[in-house]
Amino acid sequence: MQRLTQAPNIAIATVWCDLLCEAGMPATVQRQYLSSAAGQLPPSECLPEIWLDHGEHLVRARTLLDELRRLPQRRWACPSCGEIVEGGFEQCWNCGALMPR
Repeated sequence: MQRLTQAPNIAIATVWCDLLCEAGMPATVQRQYLSSAAGQLPPSECLPEIWLDHGEHLVRARTLLDELRRLPQRRWACPSCGEIVEGGFEQCWNCGALMPR
C-alpha cells in the first residue's frame, strides 16, 4: 500500500477514492473516523487519507487528482435578478431561478 494524499474532509476523500477506483486504481480511505480526536491530536493528523493498493499507480493517481483539483467552476448571471452565481449551483441562491441552458 502507498499513501497518496490527505483530503480536507471525509466527503472529498470518498469522492476521490471512488474516482480512483473507477479509473482502475484500487484505493481506500483511512482515518475516516479520526476527526473526533481533533483537539487531543493535532488537526493535521486527523484528516482522512487516500491510500493506493498498488504503489505503481502513484504517478497516475497524482495526475488524476491534479486534474480533479483544477476543474473549472461555473459562473453565471441569473436571468431573473442579475445575481452572479458561482460554483456548481444550477439555481440562483437569491431568487431561485434556474440556470440558463
